[in-house]
Amino acid sequence: MSVADRLGTGASFGNVPRGRSARGRAKALTQGDVPAYELVRLRLNEVAPTPLNPRKNFGTEEEKARFGEELRTAQLAACVAVSRETYLALWSEHTTLIGDADFVLVNGERRYRSAQHVGLDALDFVVRNDLASSREEFINFLLKENLDREDFDVVERARGVQALVAVCAEDNEAGSRTRAAERLGMSKAWVTNQLALLTLPEELQEQLSSGALPERDGRLLARHLKANPNTDAAQLLEHLSNTREQEARTKQEERALLQAAKSVPVLTAVNTKPTETAPSPAATPPVLTAVNTGLPAARSDDKQESQGRTAAVTSTPEHSSQEGKAQDANPVPHQADVTQSTEIVAVHYAKTLLEELGATPAEQARSIAAALDSSDLEKLVSELHTHL
Repeated sequence: MSVADRLGTGASFGNVPRGRSARGRAKALTQGDVPAYELVRLRLNEVAPTPLNPRKNFGTEEEKARFGEELRTAQLAACVAVSRETYLALWSEHTTLIGDADFVLVNGERRYRSAQHVGLDALDFVVRNDLASSREEFINFLLKENLDREDFDVVERARGVQALVAVCAEDNEAGSRTRAAERLGMSKAWVTNQLALLTLPEELQEQLSSGALPERDGRLLARHLKANPNTDAAQLLEHLSNTREQEARTKQEERALLQAAKSVPVLTAVNTKPTETAPSPAATPPVLTAVNTGLPAARSDDKQESQGRTAAVTSTPEHSSQEGKAQDANPVPHQADVTQSTEIVAVHYAKTLLEELGATPAEQARSIAAALDSSDLEKLVSELHTHL
């Protein structure tokens, strides 16, 4: 291939050769990550994919055929490669794996394989030798590019994280996970959870890859396996089933308890004001009245019961005998019982409210923040800190 064919972009190189995509060049040149790099046209037999790519699933034969025909019409994004010499300076042990290729593919392997599948001989590339300044830099770019994909296989992602941790450990093994987390913009706990998925039996990893086993369940099983190292795949799945059943029972019991707590009458103390006919507030002090406020209003028998439970209490001498009779006839619940009942209701209302706000703390926080102004939100956060 001539130099003109490889550089054939821009006004200084004349017309675009047949098969080139103007849209692809325009998009690649305007991408923020490659603003100053020239597109080149490389034959596919000049390029070899890196063996380090954690992604191994590039679609079915039908999907590759469809995507390949789209590339024949227009390539909307350039592939990224590094030169053979730059790559082998980092991984000399890969000489046999990349063969005689002059370039090593870093990004765009699905495009590369789909183009091969339909018989295309060349694609647009950007050569980025700066991405191979170190083994850590190379793996980091390779993994982050795949993390942005919604369809990235869970296990492939975990293997990519494992590869990044491994190269980070070459400099400092003690801080390798922390360094990898910083590189990816994730927490150390997230990195640890990814590595834990690779400890699961192969058949469970296959279920993770296919989506039959959710990642959340995979993390749960990995924790159980760590505590019980000799557990096989069947036993792990049995543990998962038992755990989910227990969670369902617990949630059902909590809802039932909440409904029961809502129906329990709550005793409240009300200070009633003196009547207007009283000579003065000093002569007729406020009357403390115990009222059951939690009963449904629709039932007449409940209303009678509520009236029977109402006790008027006064601090004046003339009411002392009535106080004693009322207490004998309708003993008032102990204050600790009332407080405990109120706390039960409050706790379960809080749990229900959190479920309505969102499935995760982040979603709950967004819902609360959207409902409050900045002043009220600051007060709420301050109050929450007092309970930590």
